[in-house]
Amino acid sequence: MTDSLPPPSIELESLEGVRGARRLLAVGGGRGGVGKSLIAQNLAVYFAQLGKSVVLVDCDPTGANIHTQFGLNALSYPPPIDGPLEELMKSLVPTSVPGLSILPGPHDAIEPPLQLRAGRKSRWLARLRALPCDYMVVDVGPGHSNLALDVMLGADLAICVTVPEPPAIEATYRFMRAAFRRKLRRALVRDRYRLSLVDRTMKEIGRLPSPIELIRSLARVDRTLAELAWAEAHRVHLYLAVNQTRVRTDLELAGWMSTLCKRHYGVALDELGWVEHDDTVWLSVRRRRPLLVDSPTSKAARNIERIARRVVALTAPKQETAEMAPPLMGTGGAPSSLDPPDHYAVLGVGRSSNDEEIRRAFKRQREVYATGGLATTSLLDDSELGNAQARVDEAHDTLLDPVRRRAYDLSTFPEPDAPPLVGAIARPALAAEQLMLQSELAREIGPDTEFSGPLLRKVRESQGIEIVEISSRTKISKAHLVALEEETYDNLPAIVYVRGFVMELAKYLRLDPAQVQRTYLRRMREKNAS
Repeated sequence: MTDSLPPPSIELESLEGVRGARRLLAVGGGRGGVGKSLIAQNLAVYFAQLGKSVVLVDCDPTGANIHTQFGLNALSYPPPIDGPLEELMKSLVPTSVPGLSILPGPHDAIEPPLQLRAGRKSRWLARLRALPCDYMVVDVGPGHSNLALDVMLGADLAICVTVPEPPAIEATYRFMRAAFRRKLRRALVRDRYRLSLVDRTMKEIGRLPSPIELIRSLARVDRTLAELAWAEAHRVHLYLAVNQTRVRTDLELAGWMSTLCKRHYGVALDELGWVEHDDTVWLSVRRRRPLLVDSPTSKAARNIERIARRVVALTAPKQETAEMAPPLMGTGGAPSSLDPPDHYAVLGVGRSSNDEEIRRAFKRQREVYATGGLATTSLLDDSELGNAQARVDEAHDTLLDPVRRRAYDLSTFPEPDAPPLVGAIARPALAAEQLMLQSELAREIGPDTEFSGPLLRKVRESQGIEIVEISSRTKISKAHLVALEEETYDNLPAIVYVRGFVMELAKYLRLDPAQVQRTYLRRMREKNAS
């Protein structure tokens, strides 16, 4: 990047008008105290450790203190909001991490920071984009103010962070509703008549509605406006990371919320990953050092590294394809996109699924829509939750009965020979990570490759396989599999057992068992001898 770039045009309504080669990542969404600063700080550290130039922006209006985590003292003056780019660049503070600088927010200001109006805000955001760096990570802070929404919606990749607690999940869903409202209002900023229709409809609803609820209300007034709103809903694309996970259901929370947002809101909140509860996090805060610097081998640090790797894969240069929203109203006998989903969509299976796949999908959906479940907090009331549970039960009973399933297919899909529609990737972050890892492994693995624990973990992650799955199939304990990958040989049994573990693991990962066993055990003996 060069620092001689001319300032971009300031006649902008949002950050979306200022696109450059840099990657701007925003971390925010919802409640305070869930770990947004933790994710933002360590993402910035990870990118800097890759040799990239990184700027970490503290945009938290409730208390800008991201400098503290790097052992820096607060500035006595806030960065300039107006003025040339050179003044903003002078406010960058270098950190102990090579390549990483911080743009701090107002700290201990005598007066609270001014609210940025539309023109002022666009100028400030445009100058942020003009800062010379490879990655810019913005810690947006909590809440859903217009500035927070504009930064998140205009970023190359926006990450919402939550924890497995009802208040935090409720705040995340509220942020999604506010993001759609902001997106729709910006699309209608030059159409005062339709904008007034949207505002009037929202007042009639009496609260911040879900996208589908608002679109259904608009469809009764102006069908064209409802079509436009439906298209804007499909342009909202955020990612979700769950912090402080402890139990299995916490690990699945992001996937469940992603499914529920697509089904009940019509917007994308794709699963990005999770960060396990780890005492090393608060220890690193006490030491005023980023987690990836203070405890790089901790569980939480490795979780954040995996999130960062997925971010790199998602933001890698690639050919962009136009994303089109499905039709709002049915045409030619096709069901409307706002109609209740069919039985296959309810269970999340395809029309060719067998009975065992249907049973597994039914069990998963019953967990998602469980009474008192975390994922449905504030999303559905008791009546809506009961209806959703009834649809899941009906889909299960219908599809497991061959006669009823045949009759249902004939009545619902009158053209069974029609080619199936190609849907979007269910977990785009995981798919992007796998493609990136597979490309790297194609260059790394050969006939003379020495297989180490980290390389075996990389192969496993490239195939989207979790340790729990391998443990259940091979009967090797999870602790021993983790010890193999981390090369903590003291936690492994005698070498005769390790030989069998490595053979079974290599077979499961579709590697050459003889080569993996020979090189891994040789590496193990050499390390033990030293």
